[in-house]
Amino acid sequence: MTVEAPERRGTTVVADRAVQRIAEQVITGLDGVGGAARRVLGVAVGSGDPEQPANVTARVRDGRVSLAVELSVGYPAPVARTTRAARERLVREVGELTGLVVERVDITVTALHSDRSRERSLS
Repeated sequence: MTVEAPERRGTTVVADRAVQRIAEQVITGLDGVGGAARRVLGVAVGSGDPEQPANVTARVRDGRVSLAVELSVGYPAPVARTTRAARERLVREVGELTGLVVERVDITVTALHSDRSRERSLS
């Protein structure tokens, strides 16, 4: 078997959408994080649904990834600690799974959700 010289090999391109889907799966596995609150004319309406995935937008340029994440946090969890854990996990796991460098993760918390709000929505 012959192996091409590195300068003659092709390049692997990871699409924004692929990174987005990977990031959505990574954030879904994090306790205390749920989907973003629905927005109407830029205003959050209701609370985020803990059963839905967070909204993620990914941008890949030159082997570097920027993520924008909208999510809800379970009340009474500390928002700063929860978002820090989410950011660290996204940087680590998206980087490991894609081989890309995650250089930026912007997180917007759109709502706080609780078990009580979930019970009301099921009734």
